[in-house]
Amino acid sequence: MSIHDGHRDRLRERFTEHGLDSFSDLNALELLLCYAIPRRDTNELAHRLLNTFGSLSGVFEASLQELTSIPGIGSSAAVLLMLAPQITKKSLVSKANSIKIINSSADAGNYLMPRFVGEHDEVVLMLCLDNKRSVICCREMGRGVVNSVDTSIRRIVETALKVKASSVIIAHNHPNGIALPSREDNNFTRCVYRSLNMIGIHLEDHIIVAGDEFISLADSGVMHMYKY
Repeated sequence: MSIHDGHRDRLRERFTEHGLDSFSDLNALELLLCYAIPRRDTNELAHRLLNTFGSLSGVFEASLQELTSIPGIGSSAAVLLMLAPQITKKSLVSKANSIKIINSSADAGNYLMPRFVGEHDEVVLMLCLDNKRSVICCREMGRGVVNSVDTSIRRIVETALKVKASSVIIAHNHPNGIALPSREDNNFTRCVYRSLNMIGIHLEDHIIVAGDEFISLADSGVMHMYKY
């Protein structure tokens, strides 16, 4: 057994006993790399990654090409680093899927927020509900196209009709901003409201997500303005 093997064993034991709370970002990354890079000192590689990308989140947000440009990081290690945050997102979405009925903006926010984790583009989602407020489906309606009103609204109307929704909730994210509606957001919501209303489907809410926060336009009291 090498000195590195002993260090790996200590990292694993520390994790199994105490979790990651006691780990620095460096140690956490070091431990993760152990599962892709055998018989090498992953401490040096973890340092190199953090120095290159600036933070643990920066490492996890890096592309395959960026990761494999780091000496010592091969395709297997790069894929593992890309996989870790996406597995976390899948877990969060899976937990959110346990919400079967949407009775409030809190329910809608809890259902929708995990779907925006790790997104760097603006993404428009639509949550379709039946007449008992049960979830029918949640679909992506557009990516980076919040201002492309005609295209997005056409897809929203077509999808709502196809799944026979009684009501819908739309949501989108502000990746680098705050959870407050812009003028474009309000105009988009008004157009969606009126277009759905013409075919007998009610737009219940527009959820805007930024980081770990969201706001509900229905809760803010502005939805009724879109009738006029």
